[in-house]
Amino acid sequence: MRAIYHQFEPAITRWIVGAIVLALVLLIASVAAACPTCKEGLAQNDPHGQSLAAGYAYSVLFMMSMPYIVLCTFGSVAYFSIRRARVNAAASADAQVEGGELGAPAADSEFVG
Repeated sequence: MRAIYHQFEPAITRWIVGAIVLALVLLIASVAAACPTCKEGLAQNDPHGQSLAAGYAYSVLFMMSMPYIVLCTFGSVAYFSIRRARVNAAASADAQVEGGELGAPAADSEFVG
């Protein structure tokens, strides 16, 4: 029985650690709901406080999304430039084969095609 438990021990450990982390996140979610300024702004019922809190929320979302947007931009540029280079290389290789520069049989050979 020990051999079977030992086989699944890493998976069980990961599940236990994941459950503990999830429980901690759920327990402290109300504490970490927002920064104190945003909480105070949302707690007030005046429109200025709520718009200030919304501005903070949008600025946080903007700052969090910028690294991913920059990374995706550079990744997309790299992907499309590599793809374009492969298409151009294949097209030039096809043009060389059709133009007789590569792989053309000699005039005196017995090529039937």
